[in-house]
Amino acid sequence: MTVIFAVASFIIFIYSIILHEIAHGWMAERLGDPTARISGRLTLNPLSHIDPLMSVLLPLFLLISQSPIIIGAAKPVPIDPYNLRNSQKEMGLIGLAGPLTNLLLAILFASLARLLTGNTALVFWPLLANATLLNIVLAVFNLIPIPPLDGGRVLISLLPRRYAEQLMSLENFGIFIVLFLFLFPNPLFSLQGIMFRLTRLIFSLIFPGFPLP
Repeated sequence: MTVIFAVASFIIFIYSIILHEIAHGWMAERLGDPTARISGRLTLNPLSHIDPLMSVLLPLFLLISQSPIIIGAAKPVPIDPYNLRNSQKEMGLIGLAGPLTNLLLAILFASLARLLTGNTALVFWPLLANATLLNIVLAVFNLIPIPPLDGGRVLISLLPRRYAEQLMSLENFGIFIVLFLFLFPNPLFSLQGIMFRLTRLIFSLIFPGFPLP
């Protein structure tokens, strides 16, 4: 049962990050940029989305190291800001689409769990609770306000251009800042701790009465 649970959780994780990226591409197309569709990225085929480091190795490393939070990502969908009418503002909407999708998935899994009763609930509640938690973590992680994470793109869309350009300068190495803060917490600042508390709060609102998996 443990192996089945692990495999099912991994499949849910993979398709959660895939749907996250598809949401970015879908929103971009709604705003005038068809690049993701032309590139074949608006598909559920995992081969089009899996990144060996962020989709497999990083989650496995965190799992083996017994991290309280497991994170990961699929390959980013290509976006051409020159196809957008207002690239600064609309990139924020595109960025927000991914985390919102994960929150909607979390609500979906929690709602499905509440519909189950009896032995069926006993079997599937732990898996559905874990699926809820995974998607909340993905949403919270991606909303960290440092580019290239989605939260960084949302913050850039809200800032005056001068400050937005300064934040955009972190685009190429911001993920290394985030991973360093995440993997090497210190007494003054623990990104893991902040994420865990926020995740626990959202989980308690979406899945009340059920302990964190």
